[in-house]
Amino acid sequence: MKKKLVFKGKLLKLFTQRKKLPNGYLANLEIIEHPGAVLIIPFLSKEKVILLKQFRPVINSYIYELPAGTLDDGELPLSCARREIIEEIGYSAKIMKRLGVIFPVPGYSTEKITVYKAQKLKKEKIDSQKDEVISSFVVTRRNVKELFKKGRLVDSKTISAFCMCGWL
Repeated sequence: MKKKLVFKGKLLKLFTQRKKLPNGYLANLEIIEHPGAVLIIPFLSKEKVILLKQFRPVINSYIYELPAGTLDDGELPLSCARREIIEEIGYSAKIMKRLGVIFPVPGYSTEKITVYKAQKLKKEKIDSQKDEVISSFVVTRRNVKELFKKGRLVDSKTISAFCMCGWL
């Protein structure tokens, strides 16, 4: 059945829709349309990656996460990953390997995140954004596991990416 636009923001659109489920039930859905995103695991070596501590104003807290960002209109995920790694940590990557995709909140959003493993990093001039409060630091696999076990690594996309590369 037809979607009804409820809200259109700079990044997201909110729709309502009645949809018949496979079991015949007619559900009333609220759907956030998202343009898609990427996440990058930047490997400095086999045992070291760059992690971010980023302030997220929506939850009013700093959290640990891997570099990530939203696709610009018409942008391909690989191009976005190459742009975001420079913007957020000041490195480019000679090798960018696609590990897969995740849907972080499929109960109400179309957001699809493509996950990349970045290797052979080269220092670049950081191209930071004014609306992002970020610091970066190097961690080992052991550090990541400790953060996770202590409940300090709570970002779902980051946890998923570390699982995809075998770090969790």
